Amino acid sequence: MQKFPTRRISANLLVFSVALLLTIFANLNFWSDFIRAIGGLSLTRVPLLAGSFAIVLLLFYASLIPFSFRFVAKPVLIALILTASASAWFINEYGVVIDKAIIQSIFETDLHEATELLNWRLVAFIALTGGLPSLYVARAAVSFPAGARGMLQRAGIVAAALAGATLLTVLLFKTLAPTVREHRELRYLLTPTNAVQALNGYLRNRWRTSIPLQPIGYDAVRGNRWAGQERRTVTVIVVGETARAANFSLNGYARDTNPRLVREDGLINFTQVRSCGTATAVSVPCVFSAMGREQYDDSVAAHQEGLLDVLKHAGFRVHWRDNNSGCKGVCDRVEFDDVSNSSASKGHCSGDECYDLELLDGLPELIRASTKDLVIVLHQKGSHGPAYSRRYPAGFGQFGPVCESSEFESCSRGSITAAYDNTILYTDTFLAETIDLLRKTALEANVDTSMLYFSDHGESLGERNMYLHGAPYMLAPEEQSHVPMMLWMSEGFSQRFHIDRTCLQARRDQALSHDNVFHSVLGMLNVETAVLNPKLDLFNACVRS
Repeated sequence: MQKFPTRRISANLLVFSVALLLTIFANLNFWSDFIRAIGGLSLTRVPLLAGSFAIVLLLFYASLIPFSFRFVAKPVLIALILTASASAWFINEYGVVIDKAIIQSIFETDLHEATELLNWRLVAFIALTGGLPSLYVARAAVSFPAGARGMLQRAGIVAAALAGATLLTVLLFKTLAPTVREHRELRYLLTPTNAVQALNGYLRNRWRTSIPLQPIGYDAVRGNRWAGQERRTVTVIVVGETARAANFSLNGYARDTNPRLVREDGLINFTQVRSCGTATAVSVPCVFSAMGREQYDDSVAAHQEGLLDVLKHAGFRVHWRDNNSGCKGVCDRVEFDDVSNSSASKGHCSGDECYDLELLDGLPELIRASTKDLVIVLHQKGSHGPAYSRRYPAGFGQFGPVCESSEFESCSRGSITAAYDNTILYTDTFLAETIDLLRKTALEANVDTSMLYFSDHGESLGERNMYLHGAPYMLAPEEQSHVPMMLWMSEGFSQRFHIDRTCLQARRDQALSHDNVFHSVLGMLNVETAVLNPKLDLFNACVRS
């Protein structure tokens, strides 16, 4: 069997070769976007492109040289090559950008969701662009500069590379600076620095010194609209997954994706709602916190009580039911059910996939058995991609042809959208069934009921060649942040809390966001507390004495 070449190579040359490999082959998408950002490829722009290439190469080289020591160089170089290969795949395949939110989503997703992204083309790509170069690095016979001379040599290379990169930056600054300033998304495409920086940010948050849980809303009490009431209340908060407002026919979409909800009397559909983030790991903790998007800090939110805690302080029984990858810490102090396990299915699962109607099984019994006012959160699997066709039962494949694969390269954009639209059609049925259940329970169990639905974030379906979600918020397209939100109340619920439905309907097209949810739930349930901001409470102006 022929052995790998064993000719010795200097550590400095090996590092330079890896830096060159990363600059070229791991960043084809970066350079493609960079060329578009500078106005296209032409002879007059060749100096700018060549100089920018040299800057990136020199910075990579300067960054890697400090690791050119025996027992350190090979593991670091191999890790970077494989990371760059995987990052390049997801950037090229789905148009995503790599930032801290993406890394957080990777670490906090479940195994089932993660496997949907795995396919033979991914394996082949990483094997070819990451595995083969890594194998060469692993088998290379490397000569390392030793002693003080070696240290000086490394220091000299770093200094020279940084000096060269600085000089080129100064020479090109007039034309390069506007490009970088106006196209900030480029820094999220430069591999593997994007993944390294994102991982560093995520781990710094995770490894911060333990902070005691900060209570909020301990002063929460029920307001005067509760006086003299004997009927219990049941409020269901449905947290949708990856549903974008643009594909709801309630919002004007051409396909009839909401045939049941459009017939629901009293349903109030809010059309202009923006999410707190573009990934579940950000949006779910944010929407249940009191901070709001502008002030949101995930490390603070992880150690601070949220909406569900305030409701408990006010005497509500709070219950979270999950058909997703968990509640991201939001439900740590309330009752919790995981219905995504198909082995315990009550009839709404197929293989290892449980459909969202599973969330409703046993709900009437839970409501009847409770002696306290209830707030129930239902966390959908919704429209989570890329395997959209697995999010709904066969009977909901109304739009087609559909993409049956998670490899979007093998599907047309139309078939991807059709599969996604079928998930919205199924969500339509799920929400309508939830309303029917609450309407029926209101009569049978003598309770006043309501439902609030909103999605955690939206989704890209090929616009600007972007797919999925998770783009940095300041760069995210509207499709990833414009989300559906709607409200339904039983007649008894709106009457007991003196809520003017006509007033709420008049606000349906106002600009709203996830920032309104925390305060509006408290306002809707007439919970009085110092953390309630009336300006963000949708119901504040619509309560009649």
